[in-house]
Amino acid sequence: MQQIVRAVPLFALLLLAGCGTMGNTSDVALGPTLPQPNSTLGAPTITPASLPAPGAIQTAGTTMNDVSAFLDPSVLGKLSAKDKSEAASAQFNALTFGRPGAPRTWIGDKGTSGSVTVGPYVTVNNTNCRDFTHTVTIGGAPVAKKGTACREADNTWSVAG
Repeated sequence: MQQIVRAVPLFALLLLAGCGTMGNTSDVALGPTLPQPNSTLGAPTITPASLPAPGAIQTAGTTMNDVSAFLDPSVLGKLSAKDKSEAASAQFNALTFGRPGAPRTWIGDKGTSGSVTVGPYVTVNNTNCRDFTHTVTIGGAPVAKKGTACREADNTWSVAG
């Protein structure tokens, strides 16, 4: 038994020594070589990205926060700026990322809340559209508006019809 215990390290050493006698790696193909840049051509010109005009940024922000087409007109005058902002965010996220039938909820000021539920995507004239129901609860009374929203070229959503 003692001889086997002494032989095991020797056997392991012989196995490891065999690993080091692999073939010559110079036989391995290195693949094609790429041509080196020509220093006579000069450095490439890099043009910086341009930022959109300040007016365009304001318009995009206003469009995203305008929920008047997505809510029942009877509740619009009762909503604060925070309520409208939360409703717009929930509406956009539900239309863009929401699973059909899964409500996206929002909470505003002074107990105002709401939820947006969307249907599956439907393509109409090469435009993605979804049915939606946006329910706003003010003072415990829910008011719902149903409609169809379509995604515009600038990735905003507008109510069809």
